[in-house]
Amino acid sequence: MKKLIEQLMKFGVVGVIASLIDFGVLYVLTEYLGINYLVSSTISFLASVIFNYILSVKWVFVTAKTNKTKELLLFTVLSAVGLVINNLLMWVFVEKAGVYYMLAKVIATVVVMLYNFISRKILIEDKGAKSFKEML
Repeated sequence: MKKLIEQLMKFGVVGVIASLIDFGVLYVLTEYLGINYLVSSTISFLASVIFNYILSVKWVFVTAKTNKTKELLLFTVLSAVGLVINNLLMWVFVEKAGVYYMLAKVIATVVVMLYNFISRKILIEDKGAKSFKEML
């Protein structure tokens, strides 16, 4: 249990920094460069995913000594699902519910963060993920 709490705290630190990158890039691209919020959200999400991947595999999740290309592919697939969730929630909240895009981003970030932790814990971390990685 202590290890899980420590891991959650590390995941939280990485998540906060990745979120700052995500929100900062989204805001600058949308407000200062006039890029549509969904395009900006995609770009900002991808920038934060790259940061998150590097720190997640180096610091948060203990990964098996397996093929890093396969690990990156799995991380990319999981992140792509996260991007779809993010953009779908952004669109629903902004276009259908009339929510300010930065507030919609907060909601989408919380949902995607939960998805990311659970999916990466199950599929990327060494324990319990070997059989899934062997399928790749």
